[in-house]
Amino acid sequence: MTRKPDGSTEHGSTEQSAEVVVRDAQGRFVKGNPGGGGYPYARAVGRLRQALIESVTEEDIQAIVRSLVAAALQGDVAAAREVLQRCLGPAVAADLLERLERIEAVAEQLARDGRISDNWRSQGKGA
Repeated sequence: MTRKPDGSTEHGSTEQSAEVVVRDAQGRFVKGNPGGGGYPYARAVGRLRQALIESVTEEDIQAIVRSLVAAALQGDVAAAREVLQRCLGPAVAADLLERLERIEAVAEQLARDGRISDNWRSQGKGA
């Protein structure tokens, strides 16, 4: 395939044309790269999203949220996760580190109390 300066392509042509360089030596796109055609379903997805937005009312959203909260309170873990992630956002690395520190503190206390092995830190590390 040969790419013409105007961005069009030729397949199997015997005609000689200047090939456009679209990537540099590191594989990055060069300035002026004609690019691709984009996402072919973007317009259709946009129309579907618009139809969804026009079809759902604030009351519908409130009813859905109430239903999710009720399911979460009944023990539906997926519903609880959805509600919490939508309200609080996903867990971030700092939050995970804080949780890990609390778990380690509890494990150290359990080891001091003799309820778990003193070598709890080394267990499960590929040995």
